[in-house]
Amino acid sequence: MSLWIKICGNTSLEDALLAVDAGADAVGFVFAPSPRQVTAMQAAAIARKLPPSIEKIGVFVDAPLDQIYLVVRECGLTGVQLHFDAPPELPEKLRAHLGPQVRILRVVHFDAGAAAGAAEQIALHLRNPHVDAVLVDSRTAAAVGGTGSAFDWASARSTVFLDAKERKLIAAGGLNPANVAQAIATLRPWGVDAVSGVESAPGRKDPTKVREFVTNARAASRKSKE
Repeated sequence: MSLWIKICGNTSLEDALLAVDAGADAVGFVFAPSPRQVTAMQAAAIARKLPPSIEKIGVFVDAPLDQIYLVVRECGLTGVQLHFDAPPELPEKLRAHLGPQVRILRVVHFDAGAAAGAAEQIALHLRNPHVDAVLVDSRTAAAVGGTGSAFDWASARSTVFLDAKERKLIAAGGLNPANVAQAIATLRPWGVDAVSGVESAPGRKDPTKVREFVTNARAASRKSKE
């Protein structure tokens, strides 16, 4: 399977269509306090004008089941990213409400000083039959996502990104057009996710950066298979 690419933090139809035209597989909408936060009404207006082929992922932080369910239905989302320490039973409940066609992602924040803990978290999530993939992100004191900071790829490669493609691990955190090829060569992930690294300002995508990110990621993925 080819590399899965998500452009997250979309706040306008123009930006979402840019990701589609660049060749991304998915766009993300943030439903949590952030410079990139959108309402369900805003996301629905954008999502309904996107082609069916593009995945539409909602990013949720500290959100209860009912809220996630309503937003997914209202916006026509095809996936849910649980970007918080959600209860272990939440994916199963979401699956029961939303059906097998909705992609469910869990998130693990990687810290080289606590790599063993991250590896345990990832293994736990992947044993859950209702979790489709795990996104590995960086974290700062001020933000749990969209930080613009990369985690230690070398440490992550030797600890948590073992068999990353087969285990469906997604690399995120500080990725941009200039470093995504190195990230893919090091981590060999199933997918990559970019936010701040393809922006001209928080919540505003840079057309050149988005296109170069997707192009460079695809090229690096092909090279990794040679």
